[in-house]
Parts: sequence; C-alpha cells; structure tokens
Amino acid sequence: MPQNPFVDATATTTNTFAENPEPRCPSLLLLDISGSMQGEPIRQLQEGLAVYRDTLFADGLAKKRVEVGIMLFGGTVDLATPFTTVDAFTTPQLEVKGDTPMGQAIVEGLQYLENQKATYKQNGIAYYRPWVFLITDGAPTDKNSGFWDQAKQMVKAGEMKKSFTFFAVGVENADMACLGELCPNREPLKLKGLEFRKLFEWLSASQQSVSRSTPGDAVKLESPAGWAEI
Repeated sequence: MPQNPFVDATATTTNTFAENPEPRCPSLLLLDISGSMQGEPIRQLQEGLAVYRDTLFADGLAKKRVEVGIMLFGGTVDLATPFTTVDAFTTPQLEVKGDTPMGQAIVEGLQYLENQKATYKQNGIAYYRPWVFLITDGAPTDKNSGFWDQAKQMVKAGEMKKSFTFFAVGVENADMACLGELCPNREPLKLKGLEFRKLFEWLSASQQSVSRSTPGDAVKLESPAGWAEI
C-alpha cells in the first residue's frame, strides 16, 4: 500500500497555538473533483465553499475554533488546504480532472486527521470530535486497489471509537449503495439537486453550535432535510 504523503504535514495557521489556545473543531472535507463534476456541479460546489467560509468567519468564536482541511480527489489525491482556522482559510480553486480515487482519498484523509489530532495533543490543545464530510457524484474507481476495503475498515473503526463523525453525501448520479458500505450505522445523504449552498449553510451552523459548547458535550443538530433527501 502506498505511503500517505501527508502524514508529516503540519497545520498552517496565522495564529500559533500559543496565540490562540482555543479548543479546535476539525472539519475535514473530502471533495470529488473528477471529470463528471464538470460544469454546474463544480461551480455550485465552489460557491458552497465560499458560503461555508463566510458564514463561519462571521462567527467570532467559530472562526477561532473551527479548523478546515480540504482534500481533493480527481485523478490524484491532493491536500488542497492543510488544517487552518477559519480566520486564515481561503477556498481553493476547484478544477475537474481524472477519475475517482475515493478509497485512497478516505484513507489518506483519515491518516492526515489522526496526525492533526496528535499535533493538538502535543501542544495541549483540546479538541471536539472531528467531522469528516465526503462529497461525491460517482463511485470509487480504485475499488479493487485495496484502498476501498481499507477505507471501509478505517471509517467503521473510527466511528466505533468515536474518533470522528463521518458523513457521506451523494450528488446526482452517485452510487448510494456504495456509499452505504462506508458507514453502515449512518445512512449516506443524497443532495437535493445541486443544493451545495444549503448543505454548507447547514454545516456551518452545526459547527458554530459545536464550537460554542464544551468539548465532549452532546450537541443537538438541525435536520439536514433542507438540503438532503431524507
């Protein structure tokens, strides 16, 4: 199995942990930019990311506590945004390319997340249970490479240990049955049309609520019915 190229990556943020000792709410976005996302889907996803950034930034506490990391998969798997607090977060420019190495993206993304959690611990920074959001309009093209089975095992183990909360979101012609294999205890969500804006508004509002709580506390989230087919 190829080594994860991101295990040694460090969070890049304008605020050092000493300057900003607030607890962190890590948000890892695994975004499909494969060729099938060409046109309106990628445009709406780009606009949704901008809404996500702007609404979090408008919350004085969330912009210091929510840390966003973005991994893109389309042909290759690339870390587009290392974990950074929202006050330093700029949305990457999305350009479609290639096939859908979804399994590899999940494996490398979760490994990168574990590395970030270790960084928090080393610096004495408390953190909330991380959120992992997978958004795709297809099916993994690396299903027979070994990555897909490893991805399923990592998601199942992480959910059982409460190491993170994993959401799978299918767009348009996404293989929902395949996404259902990832997290048997949480049904994948099907996006209504291309309602990326409403999805990211919900994600931002949910993470604002979490950031106002104490790490470890249960937080009641709003239903995703506004953007997902329930």
